[in-house]
Formats: sequence, structure tokens, C-alpha cells
Amino acid sequence: MAASTVSNLSASLPAEIPAEFADIYRGVSEVFPAQTEAAGDGSVDESNSLLVRLQQSAGGVSSENRPLRVKFGIDPTGSEIHLGHSTLVRKLRAFQDAGHTAVLLVGDFTARIGDPTDRAEVRKQLTEAEVKANAETYIDQVRPILDFDTPGRLEIRYNSEWLGDIDLSKMLELLSTMTLGQMLAKEGFSNRYEKGTPVFLHEFLYPLLQGYDSVALEADVELGGTDQKFNLAVGRDLQRHFGQQPQFGMLLPLLIGTDGVQKMSKSLGNYVGLQEDPLSMYSKLEKVPDAVIMEYFTHLTNLPLDKLPQSPREQQKLLAKVVTSQFHGEAAAEQAQQDALTLMAGQAQAAEAVAEFSLAEVGFPAKLFYLLGATPLCASSSEARRHIRNGAVKIDGEKIEDPNLTFDGPDELIGKVLQIGKKKFVRLTN
Repeated sequence: MAASTVSNLSASLPAEIPAEFADIYRGVSEVFPAQTEAAGDGSVDESNSLLVRLQQSAGGVSSENRPLRVKFGIDPTGSEIHLGHSTLVRKLRAFQDAGHTAVLLVGDFTARIGDPTDRAEVRKQLTEAEVKANAETYIDQVRPILDFDTPGRLEIRYNSEWLGDIDLSKMLELLSTMTLGQMLAKEGFSNRYEKGTPVFLHEFLYPLLQGYDSVALEADVELGGTDQKFNLAVGRDLQRHFGQQPQFGMLLPLLIGTDGVQKMSKSLGNYVGLQEDPLSMYSKLEKVPDAVIMEYFTHLTNLPLDKLPQSPREQQKLLAKVVTSQFHGEAAAEQAQQDALTLMAGQAQAAEAVAEFSLAEVGFPAKLFYLLGATPLCASSSEARRHIRNGAVKIDGEKIEDPNLTFDGPDELIGKVLQIGKKKFVRLTN
């Protein structure tokens, strides 16, 4: 590998971003390097950056000012794409809208190895048939996001085109570009090696093959999550090795899941799939915790962040409707919103069979955890706190996550339904 390892790559975002490129830089964590490097000798052109390249190529079609080729690769290791994946696909669309060429790379070959990034153990290797079955669903799932119609704005490629027939001499050349020490500098590998967890030789091939994709595609920019910087940097080094101008890396943060804690993941169950029906999608999104809702607006919508409703509840409803409409249309999103309200009302009606709880027994002002602990729903205030922090408590269908939320008097609560989970309700009375 060339001298510019991951740790040495300078990264920065422009101090001022012209309005026409605001969508491209929206929510971006890093762009590296800060300036371009000349192919071959690695010298830095301090007057040239990604922003300069964007400005030069805006509307240009000459060899000097051509549209940029922007690569995003996704391995079909499963059959379903979720909103966490869609943030990078949406960034591809932002480049398309600015006149550039989106290169959506389906890693049908690399998926058979599996990306070792952030893995505590080796991935299960998929068969060719499993990968093919998964890949067939991917294009349909991203169709609502990308521009499939404007000529020259989209290339869909499969890396089996060039990796499926790669010969041993080319493989030896790729292997010779990186040392064992450089490969073990990758965090996931180093952690496993230090713990004595096996690291298999075929896993070392993944960053090299993924990097060679950038060579085959002649990428100018590659998109990835913040956990992919190593892989994107390998692509730059291989492009330099093969005499190409090294690509820029653009990194986006990993989207936090609907639990508000861990990154969105199907295995954790905190995800929203792109193929989910409108009601399921809407219902999950209207419950996104307040702590991460601005992140969702930033990465999943184009709405101006300074024009959002002030009410957290109205923000949740707006987010759910806007994102659902992206994948199912405005009419379906509106219907999902109405269906969600009907479902919520049905849950409240189910509470009619539960004994009412008189607020006369509560001294006000009262904090939510105390109020909940005083009802038959909880055995103690500590149990009440735990349920609230876990997001299981609702008042008239609205999730409340602050145990210390204070109610000054009973009037604002009388007639409302206090709920834990899906089956425990009390109606508050005077």
C-alpha cells in the first residue's frame, strides 16, 4: 500500500458550502482527503478539492469538466434493505440531481466473502445462488430513491463482471500492494487477532477486492459509512497503484435504529425495511425517539431543518408521513397516518375494560414515574422509571420517555389513558 494510510489522510469539510451543493454535503461526517493528489507521485494540489471538482464539473461535459463518477457499493448479504442503507443511496441521488453519474455497485462477488468490518468473528460465506437471489431484490428496493430515467445519471454494475474472472497474476499484484501489518491495522482484524479469535486469509481479500472495484469503475468519489474509511482508503491506494487519480471518500454516520441507541440493524430488530407496508413503516417512524429525530430528518428527508414543527409529537408525525410517502406515495402515507390513528384509538378503547384510576389519590405536582408507580400498572417507582426509559409508557398513545416529566395538576390528565406496553391500561379519572 502507498504511504497514505488511513491515519495520515487529511479530512475536512468546506467552511462554506454553496447552496447548489448543500444537499451533497448535508449530514456528511467526512470528506477525505482535503485536497486531490496527483496520480503517480502522490503530490498534493492544495488548490484542488472535492468542492472545487464539483464547481468545475457543474454542467460541464468536456474531458476536464466532466460529471463525476460517484460509487456506492452494497453487498447482497440479505434480501432486505433498510433505511440505514438508504442514507447512502439518497446521497447518490443528491449527486445525480447535481448532474453527476451515480454508479450503484452490487457486490455479488464480494458478498460471497462478506465484509469483515465491525465483525467479532468470521462471516458465514454465502453460496452463489444465495447471493443471486438476494441481488435480484435490491434494484427494486432502491428504485423509489434513484433517478432511473435521465440518460447518463445511473450505472448499475455487478463486481462479478471483473472479479469473477480475475486471474492469479492479478491477484498476486493486488496482494503485493499491502503488508500484513497494514491489514492488521484494520480495527476489526486487530481486535480479533489480539483476542485470539481466528482471522481467515480469505477475509484479507475483501478490502482489496472492494478497492479494486474503484479501479474497474474509475470512481471519482466513493460513498460509505464512517466504519468504511479503511476500505475506501484501500480503493484510493489501488487507483494510485494502477495510475488513476485517487478517489475522494465521503463518509456518512451510521443511522441509529428506532430504539434510539444502537445502529440500525435487522438482527437487532430496530430497523425499518424499505419494503415494509405503509402502516408498518409509518407506525415505526412516528415512534422515533426525540434524541435521534433530527438525525432522521437530516439523512432521510430534504426538509429544511429550521422549518420543522416545534412539537416533538408533530415532528414524529411529519417524519413518518414524509418518509412513508417516499416509498409508497402521498396517498398511501396519508392513509397510513389515518390507520395509525384508528389503531391507537382501538388500543385506547381496549382500556375501557380496565379499572379506572382516580387521580384524587395523587399529590400534585407529580412526576410521571411517581404517578405511574401509584397506579396498579407498576409495583414501585423504580419499576416505573425502568418502563419509561425503555419507551414502554404512553399517554393517549404518545410515548413518554422522561421519568421526571411533571404534571402540575390533574386537569391535564383526566380522561386520558395511561399505558404500559400493548396490554396494560388505566383510564385516569378525578
